[in-house]
Amino acid sequence: MGELNKEVVDLVWKRPGSNGVSASLFRRWTQGLVFSETEHTALEQFEGGPCAVIAPVQAFLLKNILFNRESSNWRHITEEEQKAALCSTLAEILEQACSTSSTTFYSLVTWAKGRCPHTTTHTPLTGGPETSQTPQDQQPTALADEDLGFERFHSILQKRIVKSLSELREEVVSLYETWKGRCGVLLFLYSVILTKGIVNIRNEIEDTTEPLVDPVYGHGSQSLVNLLVTGHAVSNVWDGDRECSGMSKQLSHETHLSVFFAKEMCLVAPESPSEQARRVFQTFDPEDNGFIPDSLLEEVMKALDLVSEPEYYVSLMKSKLDPEGLGIVLLAPFLLEFFPDQDTGIPDSFPVYHYNGLKQSNHNERVEYVQGTALVLGFEDPMVRTDDTPVKRCLQTKWPYIELLWNTERSPSLN
Repeated sequence: MGELNKEVVDLVWKRPGSNGVSASLFRRWTQGLVFSETEHTALEQFEGGPCAVIAPVQAFLLKNILFNRESSNWRHITEEEQKAALCSTLAEILEQACSTSSTTFYSLVTWAKGRCPHTTTHTPLTGGPETSQTPQDQQPTALADEDLGFERFHSILQKRIVKSLSELREEVVSLYETWKGRCGVLLFLYSVILTKGIVNIRNEIEDTTEPLVDPVYGHGSQSLVNLLVTGHAVSNVWDGDRECSGMSKQLSHETHLSVFFAKEMCLVAPESPSEQARRVFQTFDPEDNGFIPDSLLEEVMKALDLVSEPEYYVSLMKSKLDPEGLGIVLLAPFLLEFFPDQDTGIPDSFPVYHYNGLKQSNHNERVEYVQGTALVLGFEDPMVRTDDTPVKRCLQTKWPYIELLWNTERSPSLN
């Protein structure tokens, strides 16, 4: 890796001090991409930190398993199917990173020849009971031995160059045990970074002084997450740039990342005109009151290209939408006036699932999906309150009137 190694370290860890990255922080990142023993399509995370890589990989993995397989029994797959699904997922993320950069080749970071550390069996770190499995039944650990520190890890790496997509897919499959083994998460992350190109990543990051991994707490940055999800290491979660009162805004997130998913393809369909109208209306109603002052009606109509003769037509609409002269325009009559017969195509209810890879965040420390039912209520429906959990508040940024009914006694945790 040579000098390139130093550039990667600087980008990810931001030139650690003379003592390097703390041993405890680095150890949290030295796990591999390992499937849960209790949920065969879910990856397991042992400690906080690497969710910034594991959660995006899990999201792509679920997409491939749910929509690219013929079998409907998506939660129960064989070891060979696990291997095929994971390798296909990793190749797809690498392909995406390459397609959004100026590079025309793929980079795979692996152990230098003859330098692969020995694997050991995994011992739970949370103080849970010891497994009753025999040694030969235990899976290889994703955790490194204590002697594999920050400096030693970076001294035994090598980079492979792959020039075609077909060759990439073959190489990724051949490295399956590497991705599963110790440091597999970091090896894959470094592969994505070098495939994208360090210069390309720096050009996309809003704050180049911010490392991809926080050197104090070990959490991945938004840029790191976006790099894996979209192929672009941008620091925000919207298209283009946004300003608020002259200040550029970034979105902060929980320190842990999880995945919420459903099998309804209509949820990602293009926005309908009525959905666009609802979204625009609500930008003028930031407190979600369900109405706006009638003085803002003209701006809303202009934003939706509904105004042809401003003075006459807007005045007419004010009278029609506010017949009692209260000085407000309600969302429901507004949508019914301009979009009377539009259907969003989204069902009133559909099954949903939540994934949290941390064992300690799951019931009985068993990594399993939490299943529930989502209810997407209309603005005219009576208010139904199921809970006020972070999961629901997050989803309400997309569907303001969504409610969640979980199949378990407790709601899933985002932390």
